Amino acid sequence: YAELVGTGMTADAHHITAPHPEGLGALNVMREALLDANINVEDVDHINMHGTSTPLGDIAESKAIQKLFGEHAYNIQINSTKSMTGHLLGGAGIIEAISAIGAINNSIVPPTINHFTDDENLDPKIDYTFNKAKEKNVEYALSNTFGFGGHNACVIFKKYK
Repeated sequence: YAELVGTGMTADAHHITAPHPEGLGALNVMREALLDANINVEDVDHINMHGTSTPLGDIAESKAIQKLFGEHAYNIQINSTKSMTGHLLGGAGIIEAISAIGAINNSIVPPTINHFTDDENLDPKIDYTFNKAKEKNVEYALSNTFGFGGHNACVIFKKYK
């Protein structure tokens, strides 16, 4: 269905439940996965955020995406699967990875549903795929999974040809 081309794992241990405010753990794990995949930030078409709809987590992850991807962040279709499934704890990562692979295979990025109020701390130019799926040719998809205590994992999938 897709090639697993990059992985990253880090531990930031900033706080038992809160990420580093600037998203350092998220930044480092995505950077590690990109290095492992041997691709550039401009190659990524889709990011399935860890996105738990918590102000601290979503803002930190968004800051990390902006810092790592720079201007290209505005070209990436970003979503949060948890908006549809809830947080499946230990099962969340695999469901989100499957969703990212589905986006590659179907050229459709699922929506981040139930968005009603914009957060002033999030850049409005980033496309979080609010409330409606979007068609997009996805060659590379990145999926983040973070856990309590600073566990961070990232996988990158490539369209299988």
